Amino acid sequence: MLTLLAQNYGFLPTRGSVMLDFVFLAMFGVIVIMAASIALVRYRRLYNLHKWLQIILGVVLLLAVIAFEVDMRFFTNWRELAEPSPYYASGTVDTSLYIHLAFAIPTPLLWIYVIVMAVRNFPSPVMPNSYSNSHKFWARIAAIGMTMTAVTGWIFYYLGFVAS
Repeated sequence: MLTLLAQNYGFLPTRGSVMLDFVFLAMFGVIVIMAASIALVRYRRLYNLHKWLQIILGVVLLLAVIAFEVDMRFFTNWRELAEPSPYYASGTVDTSLYIHLAFAIPTPLLWIYVIVMAVRNFPSPVMPNSYSNSHKFWARIAAIGMTMTAVTGWIFYYLGFVAS
């Protein structure tokens, strides 16, 4: 019964499960919050607010990824849900998933690295120092990775669960 609920009762008018629908929408919020956090530090110099937004976003993302993986591995047969897609039989859905995973797997690891190194290398309260340039470099790569994770995830969601 739990499997059926997870598979058949998404809240968007698609073939996606509740968790697929949730992650699809949540990534819009993640990108907006990430962009706002970057703007706060870049244009307003609100270093501590940036720090806490990133830590909170990182923890929320970690919990969401864990919940998503548990759902995908134990409750939702996403292939069954994607099978009616005109892109499924050709392998396009699988290809889009592999491209998505090329960003989705390394990005959280990089995000953790950026946060841990920032916490270790910036004073409290946060202010620029000799670590700032390294942080900017790795944080930009992490932000690009998160953006590409979202974009490729949205493409996968469309191809697998929206297209008909």
